[in-house]
Amino acid sequence: MVISKEISNIIVDPASFADWDKSHDAYTEIRRTSPLAVAEPDGFDPFWVVSKFDDILAVERDNTLFHNGDRSTILTTIEADKQVREITGGSPHLVRSLVQMDNPDHMNYRRLTQSWFMPQNLRGLEDRIREIAREFIDKMLATGGECDFAREVAFLYPLRVVMEVIGVPEVDEPLMLKLTQELFGASDSDVNRSGDVGDTDTMIKMLNEVVSDFFGYFSAMTEDRRANPRLDLASVIANGTIDGEPLGHFEAMSYYVIAATAGHDTTSASTASALWALAEDPDQFAMVQNDPSLLAGLIEESIRWETPVKHFMRTATADTELSGQKISKGDWLQLAYPSGNRDEDKYDEPFKFNAARKNKKHVAFGYGAHVCIGQHLARMEMRILWEELLPKLKSVELNGTPTRMNASFVCGPKTVPIRFTLN
Repeated sequence: MVISKEISNIIVDPASFADWDKSHDAYTEIRRTSPLAVAEPDGFDPFWVVSKFDDILAVERDNTLFHNGDRSTILTTIEADKQVREITGGSPHLVRSLVQMDNPDHMNYRRLTQSWFMPQNLRGLEDRIREIAREFIDKMLATGGECDFAREVAFLYPLRVVMEVIGVPEVDEPLMLKLTQELFGASDSDVNRSGDVGDTDTMIKMLNEVVSDFFGYFSAMTEDRRANPRLDLASVIANGTIDGEPLGHFEAMSYYVIAATAGHDTTSASTASALWALAEDPDQFAMVQNDPSLLAGLIEESIRWETPVKHFMRTATADTELSGQKISKGDWLQLAYPSGNRDEDKYDEPFKFNAARKNKKHVAFGYGAHVCIGQHLARMEMRILWEELLPKLKSVELNGTPTRMNASFVCGPKTVPIRFTLN
């Protein structure tokens, strides 16, 4: 079964994710008519669209049959893939982080930092994270009742937390935010470094420059941490070993990049999206304010609702069958996470934001061996922020039209202007 050309082109177009309804409508149509089928958009190699919750889990569950690193882990055009391989000497990856790795490398590299992100170790950070949350909330409350919640709180609070975990000084946080937005927002002229959408040549050149800037920054940090190790994540990466050997330079720099980008940007997106939803629905806002037991539900619903990582790609390592469809060795599959998180077979009223939703499971963090390593930190950050902010607010409403990032991989709200009153 082949998805129509029109729908196929929509789900690869970054502008469709800035116009949220357009991408969701396309995936809804796919779930209805062709839940596991091949898309053939212009300029792309064909790929299977895995649109249903259970099928996404089935692929994520088997990381031997479905590899991350054999082809690009991110949906990319034929021309962009060609240019990346020319830059890298044959690899489809500008970075090689946990996301692009398969076993045994994936597990070996994951073990280096996994303990840092386990709940029992994160508890020691709670007081400091609460201090950071209060700092940004105080700045928000001092605005006099109007602010851009995305730019002034949601972007900056998780950024501060993650940079402290890594060991990046506060003075460099604006640089890290800028590079993150340039990396994930290469298709968005408001945030990329050219100020234009540009062609494939321009985009790959920009992305390579951004990666080079990250590598330059973290190369200097690695030298410092090897000479002067501290109790931070940078020191773990700088001094880590695999089978008794130091991490390769490319892999070490890539490790920093994934921690310094996805580590905060995804949490920012879910946080901004949650307040956007609450500002549009006074009943939901009152409900979570009046019932603190709903806080966990608010967090999971905001992650499901936004699904900051829109997709990952997998490559079949052997002929197989999935939901009655024959998948051939070498086939490329898109795990369409926003689609899985709107699956009508899994959720009642999937297009309603509901902090009291009974089914709190979602695929926004992935599943299986590649489940997001920072999921517990993300939940802690959101919990602390809402614990501190919600009791202080009497009301909140939109103060203008929010906007979304023009991107098809990792994206979320770009602006969320709000008006609020205090208790």
